[in-house]
Amino acid sequence: MDKNFIFSYRDYDVGADISWGRDDEMKVTNGLFQNAQRLDLIWNNIISMTGDSTRIIRSFNLTITFNPTDIIYVDGQVDLTLIKGADNKWRMLRWADESNF
Repeated sequence: MDKNFIFSYRDYDVGADISWGRDDEMKVTNGLFQNAQRLDLIWNNIISMTGDSTRIIRSFNLTITFNPTDIIYVDGQVDLTLIKGADNKWRMLRWADESNF
């Protein structure tokens, strides 16, 4: 993940796009891992991809199990932007979540 990473999603409850940076994304993701009993992510078809693979749109199915009676199912797609650093390693620059959640 690049130091300038941005995560964004559509909050349908408030009708606005929400974004945050790398540090907040790390906190949110850590909280998800700490509170879930199980996470299942299935990557599906690549919807589109640039010739240089720097932008990929791909569908996914995510199941988050907090406990046996609290399970969330998320279906959608992600619009990823990747960059290659000076060290020749690929990093995520942007993750735009386009899910139903």
